[in-house]
Amino acid sequence: MLRERLYIASDHAGYELKTKLCTFFKEVQISFIDLGTNCDESCDYPDFAHLLASKIDEKSFGILICGSGIGISIAANRHKNIRCALCSESLSARLARKHNDANVLAFGGRLVGLDLAIDMIENFIKTPFDEGRHMKRIQKIEVE
Repeated sequence: MLRERLYIASDHAGYELKTKLCTFFKEVQISFIDLGTNCDESCDYPDFAHLLASKIDEKSFGILICGSGIGISIAANRHKNIRCALCSESLSARLARKHNDANVLAFGGRLVGLDLAIDMIENFIKTPFDEGRHMKRIQKIEVE
């Protein structure tokens, strides 16, 4: 993994997949911090997006899961220095890192299965940012 910390969070619609991913992380000894939710009772995805976004720095990655991934990614991207990529397949997850220096990966718990989620996460956390011509584009994302 390119960074030291991995945070994961979900709302109720992503809880089941998040739980399976946490089990997988333990099995393969990937260190992570689970920020919740801790049950499948209805809750609000922005709360978990904001919590995770507040933890992200240059030494960490984040994974966010809601029903579709859309709402939670929109909420995360409201934060300065968060580049949350909503992905539904592995090539986009890899390119989000390589070209966009994404630091948070989002996907839908109702749309993505465990195997695909694992593959996306592995592509995301193992791919370095290409910098070069992409850096000037990243610098243009932040607006005051």
